[in-house]
Amino acid sequence: MDYGHNDCEPRRSGSFSRISSTNSSFRRQSFNFNQSGANDDSDHLSVSEAGDIGDRALHSKRHSGNESGRPVFPFEENLVLPIQEHSFKESHLPTPSPSSPDAILHDKGQNQDCKKELPWFMTYISSRVHLAVLGILGVLTRYLLEKLFGPQVVGATSDNSYMYVDLPPNMIGSFLMGWFGVVFKGDISKFSPELAVGLTTGYLGSLTTFSGWNQKMLELSVNGQWVFSFLGFFLGLFLVAYSFIFGVETAKGVKWVFNKTNLNSKCGFELKNNIISESILIVLMITLLGLLWGVSIALLKRDFESDKSTSQLWLGCIVGPIGVWIRFYLAKFNGKGLGRQHIMKWMPFGTLIANVSASCIMATFATLKKAVKDEHFDIVATGIQFGLCGCLSTVSTFIAEFGAMRESVDPWKAYVYAFTTMIVSFVFGTFIYSVPVWAKSWS
Repeated sequence: MDYGHNDCEPRRSGSFSRISSTNSSFRRQSFNFNQSGANDDSDHLSVSEAGDIGDRALHSKRHSGNESGRPVFPFEENLVLPIQEHSFKESHLPTPSPSSPDAILHDKGQNQDCKKELPWFMTYISSRVHLAVLGILGVLTRYLLEKLFGPQVVGATSDNSYMYVDLPPNMIGSFLMGWFGVVFKGDISKFSPELAVGLTTGYLGSLTTFSGWNQKMLELSVNGQWVFSFLGFFLGLFLVAYSFIFGVETAKGVKWVFNKTNLNSKCGFELKNNIISESILIVLMITLLGLLWGVSIALLKRDFESDKSTSQLWLGCIVGPIGVWIRFYLAKFNGKGLGRQHIMKWMPFGTLIANVSASCIMATFATLKKAVKDEHFDIVATGIQFGLCGCLSTVSTFIAEFGAMRESVDPWKAYVYAFTTMIVSFVFGTFIYSVPVWAKSWS
């Protein structure tokens, strides 16, 4: 945002290849990383952080510099994105985007004279509660979509087809990531940064699941359906990628309509209601989290002996937030690279670790369910798979990072990242799940 002349009237700027310094604390601009001004290292760093950067900005703001950022997609050229200036004044690092969770939590994107921030501990509590609440809602939505498109209702997906049961949630979550993770996240953050992060990292990250996708392909391969397994990965990547692109394009159209109708809020109004509205929102979200956990525990106790399907869902709602929190913290490794030399900064290792580890845990419990023939154990194992593993892994962030890499100066890195995630997860899953099933001849 460009708040020149010390007033609260936003002024739009164009697309820049570098960060110019002005007297304002924050400014609006977008960054097209195909421009010649960006160096290779900053491009790598930015591409790796198209999704999440975890809790890093919480510390970087207190200590002197936000070292992260993400390039804006070329189709975002006309969008207005908030940035913080202090660490970019003398560098060529690209603009932090609303897709970076803590860049939203701590770089409010508002003139310091116009908007006050919550105390750090309230921001910390609020962000974690938002992640938990919206993560649970993501689990519930995923369950409903699986049932809706599954064999019992629509019949579009099946456990025995490359149209796997998690495909509709993954497609819808990727589509919504284009809306709330790219185009409108900056606008949502004006009201509540914690809500903006909760919607993307919490809700959409839990609505989509990479571990469930990988496990279904393992189950197809273990039964000898290798062609279906290959098609499941190939078509799955194609469908979620274009769902994300379609989401961005449609949201961009709606954004254009909003801009044409001049539906812009005034800074003075935000100042008047900021602390009060966010404090009320924190109380409401804490209350809602207590209710969701309380109801889930009560329903789990009721259905544990009688209804296997719903018991798994309620347990998934209880443990789901743990997966969201772990993934949020793992995201701090995005853009860090490997070793002291920080090689391969372009690879989002945080998301990669989250997806691979969740896939391995998912495969481990699938193997244990084959070995332990007990209905109660099956409920617990499936609940952990559906909730913890489903929320620890994500397709929405994965595909946002994939899309950013495809638009970078080295688009081949997108496919290296995607195939690395898929191949490593599948190979580990084969050793953990498929080999024991073949060795023991489990049905």
